[in-house]
Order: sequence, then C-alpha cells, then structure tokens
Amino acid sequence: MIDQARWKKIDGIFKTALELSPAECAAFLEKACASDKELRHEVEMLIKSDAEASSFLDAPAIESAASLLKNNDVASLAGQTIGSYKIIREIGHGGMATVYLAMRADDQYSQHVAIKLIGRGMNTRDILTRFRHERQILANLEHPNIARLLDGGTATDGLPYFVMEYIEGQPIDQYCNTKKSTIVERLKLFRTVCAAVHYAHQNLVIHRDIKPGNILVTAEGTSKLLDFGIAKLLNPELTAQTIPMTAPAIRPMTPDYASPEQVRGQQITTASDIYSLGVLLYELLTGQRPYHLKSTSPLEIERIICEQEPERPSESIEEVPLRNGELKNTLQLNLLNPKLLRGDLDNIVLKAMRKEPDRRYASAEQFSEDIRRHLEG
Repeated sequence: MIDQARWKKIDGIFKTALELSPAECAAFLEKACASDKELRHEVEMLIKSDAEASSFLDAPAIESAASLLKNNDVASLAGQTIGSYKIIREIGHGGMATVYLAMRADDQYSQHVAIKLIGRGMNTRDILTRFRHERQILANLEHPNIARLLDGGTATDGLPYFVMEYIEGQPIDQYCNTKKSTIVERLKLFRTVCAAVHYAHQNLVIHRDIKPGNILVTAEGTSKLLDFGIAKLLNPELTAQTIPMTAPAIRPMTPDYASPEQVRGQQITTASDIYSLGVLLYELLTGQRPYHLKSTSPLEIERIICEQEPERPSESIEEVPLRNGELKNTLQLNLLNPKLLRGDLDNIVLKAMRKEPDRRYASAEQFSEDIRRHLEG
C-alpha cells in the first residue's frame, strides 16, 4: 500500500507531467524519477489512464468516482420515472453519465428512448456545463443519420438529462461483417456516415470521436452517428455557456482513430474528423486498423500516429490471413482481394489520412464524392 508521503510525490510529478508535451514529459520523468523505476511506473500508469480515455471525462478521479457510484445508480434508477419516461435498464455508461433504455410512462403512445443522465456525484460546474453543451449540440442537429434529441429537462434531484432516439443496431464494422457486406456495400454505407459528418460540420460541429462504436447501423441498414459528448463547437456563440478548456494531457480522443493534431494537442478542425473517417474506411475495407498501437505510452502513440506512414490498404490485406486466421472466417473472401483496393481506394483512404490537415479532403462531402466516382467507375 502506498503511504501518504509517497502518494504526494507521485501526485505532484503526475500533475506537473500533465502540463507538458509528450517530448517534454519524457525528459521531465527521466529527471524527476531518476533511478526510482517504481515511482516512474506509478506516474506513467496515471498518465496512461488519461491518454487512453475515450471520453473527455475519463480522467482518473472522475472515472473512479463513476465506478464507485455506478452499481448504486443502476439499482436505484431501474423502474423509476424521469420526466415522461420510465427507466428499464442501463445500456451504456462513461465517466460523466449513464445512458438508460426507457419507455413512455404515460398512455399517450408507446416509444422506447435512450435517456442520458449525469451520475450522482458528477454534478460539478464543469461537468454540468459540458453536459448541457452536448444537449445543445444535439438540439441543433436534425439529420436522418444522426441520433435525434427528443426531449430534455431536469430530474427531481436537480440534475439535467436528455432523451434521445433509441437506436437498436450494431457498430458499423460488426454490422458489415455479420452481413458479409461486399466492398461496394461497405462504401455505400460509409457514404451515409460522411453525409452525417458533413451535416454536422455545416452546423459548425466537429465530432472528434468518430469510430465504429459511435456509428450504429439498424437492421434496416440505416447508419446513425452517436455520442457528441466530446464534440467541439466552431462557433461558441451557439451556446450560452462557455466550455472550460480541457487539461493538455486529458485530450478528448480515442487514440486508434485520432489525428496527428489530436494526439499532439494542437488545434482541432473539421480535417480531424476527415482523418478519423479515413481510419474508419481503412478498417471497413481491410478488417484491421492502419496502426497497431501495442504500447499505451503517450509518447509512443504520438510517434506512431504522427511519423509512421500506414500501409496501403491493398498491401495490408495481403498479410491478413497470416496475421489473423479468424478474419478469414468473418470477412468474405473477395474482401481480402488486394486487387479490389489497389488504385483508387488506396489513394482515397490515404488522402483522408494525410499527416498534414490541409492535404486531406477539404470536406466529408468531397471525400464521399471521390467514393461515388469510384463506384460509378
């Protein structure tokens, strides 16, 4: 067990490290921890928790509190009524909030919805502001491929909630694999995601966390973009609230899909979403991600994403059956044919994933149009 003096030392080094860039952080830890390998390990584990966060609220203190409160929240809320809806069960949770499946509690009509509610103990000023920020973003977005905001309000305990369209579906990669979708079918489905992202950009919203888990596809084949919890408004005047800046090392992203500028903590633009769309398309076409992030070290993640060039999709799938025998069973044989990707699709994917933002597609619409031209031959 770590004693109080030891913990204060670890905590002090950790907090200083959060203010530094990855390169500065490595040099600082070398000096601050000296030959104490155990000390460095403890600090790096704390930094790792921040770097791996898939949500801007997955910082250690918040995550720990959410974990402690989660079970009590689920037990106490099941069967309760919030607004006009009765809670059925939990369907997802993060550091800040929990999402519940619910249904109308009155007799006006039958409807299943998803309710997002801040967890108990999470009601700090910063978190409440960010929660309302997400709710305002959703209120401004009305698109067939974006999960809709249906309602919102304040629960009896004073905490805000919002009610969303309940999407019963699979993450886009799982959907394509389950359906054994052809490359053409995958490309057509991906274009609907591009349409949703382009619409968000036109409404001055950057998603910042595009990945398979945030794109569900219904049984009817309709894609739905979810989770604007870490989205960025390009025009702060669209919301009456001022959103506090995120600490430098607690960067809102999922590393596997993050752009070079995201992992470096630089300015985020719509080009960052274009990059993530490129990674998503790479995965849909090859069954794997462009980078194999075996290390969770922030410095190593930054080095790989910012310096390493991804293999061409056509070249990467030549090795797939050798690297992962399971893919042979889950992906159609024609999907593993490099000839189907060589040329246009290689170039389209890699253009979206350029290291330099200004060398990527200028918009998600432009990205989608190149795919359309490829499909039309």
